[in-house]
Amino acid sequence: MRITIRASSRWVTRLARRRFEFALSRFGHRVRSLVVRVTDVNGPRGGIDKRCRVTVQLQGPSRTVVIDDVDADAAIAVDRAADRTARTV
Repeated sequence: MRITIRASSRWVTRLARRRFEFALSRFGHRVRSLVVRVTDVNGPRGGIDKRCRVTVQLQGPSRTVVIDDVDADAAIAVDRAADRTARTV
């Protein structure tokens, strides 16, 4: 399983890597690649604008799962997206 994480800060990158490795470790044989993007939609203005978008490429032809979660806190958005990704996969 190849994991790519794109986030604006190191702590979010570390959190996302740890959280998704734990959530999907039992599905490693089914997951080809995982891309996690954590972005701040509104920039420094604040608000409910931290987005975590997950794209999972599963084994087999044209099997892609996309999960999207938004919250005011990036850590919460990452946690919820990891939970939903594990349930979906």
